[in-house]
Amino acid sequence: MNTPRLYTLLAHFPSLTLCVVGDFFLDKYLIIEHALTETSLETGWEAHQVVEVRCRPGAAGTVTSNLRAMDVSVTALTLLGDDGEGYELKRALQATGVDISAVVERRDRFTPTYTKPLLREPDSSAHELNRLDIKNRAPLPTEIEDEIIRRLRQIVPHVQGVIVGDQTQECNCGVITDRVRDEIVALAHAHPSTLFAADSRERVGLFREVIVKPNAREATRAIYPERESELDRAGVEACGAELYHRNGKPVFLTLGADGILVFDADGPTHIPACPVRGPIDIVGAGDAAMAGIMAALCAGGEPHEAALIGNLAASVTLHQIGTTGTASRSQIAECFALTQNK
Repeated sequence: MNTPRLYTLLAHFPSLTLCVVGDFFLDKYLIIEHALTETSLETGWEAHQVVEVRCRPGAAGTVTSNLRAMDVSVTALTLLGDDGEGYELKRALQATGVDISAVVERRDRFTPTYTKPLLREPDSSAHELNRLDIKNRAPLPTEIEDEIIRRLRQIVPHVQGVIVGDQTQECNCGVITDRVRDEIVALAHAHPSTLFAADSRERVGLFREVIVKPNAREATRAIYPERESELDRAGVEACGAELYHRNGKPVFLTLGADGILVFDADGPTHIPACPVRGPIDIVGAGDAAMAGIMAALCAGGEPHEAALIGNLAASVTLHQIGTTGTASRSQIAECFALTQNK
């Protein structure tokens, strides 16, 4: 890809509207000042003192944050609890400009939340303590599935692409249940001009007729569900090829520092990762890649071009230390220029 082509694709991003459907988590960071630690009079244990609280959209919300940073319009479709975490997550989504009018709220469900205590030392360094997770562990009620499906059917005709974020490990306890996944496949078949892409931690192999973006572990588990050990590179590539054979849609197999391997009608194409500069933080890089890939595809890019933009977006976020980063169009262009000058 040359610079004019990159700018042509990036220029189309603001004209796009995508729907992100799936599991949105609240990432809640508790900044603890170690020097202020007290001793509880009741228990004698340490009482950590929180001096700052940061709330960010996590899981599928990281994808929406990146899309908004790229000037893509976004509609979120998810299920939240009618609780304080849900309020904070909605506020965080609105702060980035995400349309939350399709969000479903229920008093009998939790808002999925990752609470991340960060202990800050006197020298300003910080390290994360044990995380506290809030998740729904009961199957999604049928009436909520019906409502998610109804709203998705209303949204699809008005967007250029749909990104599916299947974050919940427990089967049928998140937004992307078996029924919802079957509906996504049916909608992808019924709306061939709308691009559908899925990112799933545990069930990427169950999607059909949609683009998928697995990492090496996810691709391996999709083909060999019982396998625990890692495959070599050739084995992982064979899994990517099999996923493409099953789906008939491009597969973007992410390989970390080795970039992305694209499987499509032209066969496998390796798109190397962008060179890194100094310290990196991998949190959120995969979500940034998904946002870049889908925005590029919806803008008219070929799969190999989309993979490059995904790599560029991931590279931008890798260099944002201590936070779940985002990549803007200008940052993507700057990163591309740096790679061209190597």
